[in-house]
Amino acid sequence: MTVRHSSSERTDAPRIPDRLRVLVVGAGIAGVSVARGLLRDGHDVAVFERRPDMRVGGGAVTIWSHGSTVLDQLGVDMDGAGQLLSTVRIATSTGRRLINIDVSTIVDRLGGAVRMVPRRVLLDRLLDGFPTERVHCNSRVVGAVSTRDGVQVEFEDGTSVVGDLLIGADGLHSKIRTIVGAPPARPTGWCSWQGLKTVPHITESDVAVQIIGPRGNLGLWPAGGSDLQWWFDMPWSTDFVRPHRPIEMLRANFSGWSDLVDNVLAMLTDDDLAPSPFPHFRHPIPRASRIPAVTLLGDAAHTMPPILAQGTNQALLDTMVLRKALSDVPRGSGATTNELTAALRRYEKTRRRRLSAVSWVTSRQISQSESVLKPAAMVSDSFGTTAMTTFMRWLSHRRIAEEFERGRCDHFAT
Repeated sequence: MTVRHSSSERTDAPRIPDRLRVLVVGAGIAGVSVARGLLRDGHDVAVFERRPDMRVGGGAVTIWSHGSTVLDQLGVDMDGAGQLLSTVRIATSTGRRLINIDVSTIVDRLGGAVRMVPRRVLLDRLLDGFPTERVHCNSRVVGAVSTRDGVQVEFEDGTSVVGDLLIGADGLHSKIRTIVGAPPARPTGWCSWQGLKTVPHITESDVAVQIIGPRGNLGLWPAGGSDLQWWFDMPWSTDFVRPHRPIEMLRANFSGWSDLVDNVLAMLTDDDLAPSPFPHFRHPIPRASRIPAVTLLGDAAHTMPPILAQGTNQALLDTMVLRKALSDVPRGSGATTNELTAALRRYEKTRRRRLSAVSWVTSRQISQSESVLKPAAMVSDSFGTTAMTTFMRWLSHRRIAEEFERGRCDHFAT
């Protein structure tokens, strides 16, 4: 398609209104989060979703302390949602203990609960109090072009809508990412067989288990009540042929790793594996959009493997940093589209370094032999917990989070 550039570089750039017209493409967790935040900041927000309704599938997601902090900023009540975690236990497939991450200590040091919560529950909490008339389902985007004072989005049914700002939050296979010329995602060579299963008698309901072996990795994370988020990571390639009975493949690779693993494998059926596998992808972090009034958020900007359970948390941090960048734009007659464009590029630059780091870390698949992992068992739990805390603190944009807490962003809604 031909992109018509706006006049954002001209000296007579149009003025932007006091209340931005924000168009959000994608009504998943990322899209609803940023829409909720910008609506609270007083902007006129509309969300467009290609699905026919707001029902969401998938399993559970981990909300780390920095994600919980952003949910607090958004006014989302998470009490009773999912399962609060106290510990992450990491071991090898032969039972060798590697490290126990003390999640309670991370919470004490960083604030913000750490919990596992079903994706559908999190989206329901985000939508609680959000005006549903602002979400437009069955809206499939086919194009976007610059206008003199913003952007126009075009839909498959021939309709279009104009706004001051477009946010692409439409996931891994983002149409908006393609439109702005960002490079496509690349497979990492791994995939997850995963799901959410009701498992009676979870003995330690606040303890997450991860096991690393020579043929793959697995995770068993409680998600509230009797729900257990399970996953088995294995090598994958584009010529992968799905076995007729995938449960037999998983049992052949992972049986004997622990009693809990064997119990879960005994309960799973081929029907539980029907949506799997989910290949891991990694997006190159994009540079500036070729349409000035467009930016990307969440998986549309930075799909990454689920190794550190950071996808949802990084989308929430995107929301916080974008809200801060837009709050710095002068309102009313004093602001031009130049300043709005500069704010979007500032948001992208602020996020790029941290996103590049976490994307790189999550792309280092850690499936290893017992002999290679043996030195890791010498790391103390306290050191491992401190290292994780430091990494999470660095990711979290603490200065911006503290500005939200102190109410120093002039235009944030009270």
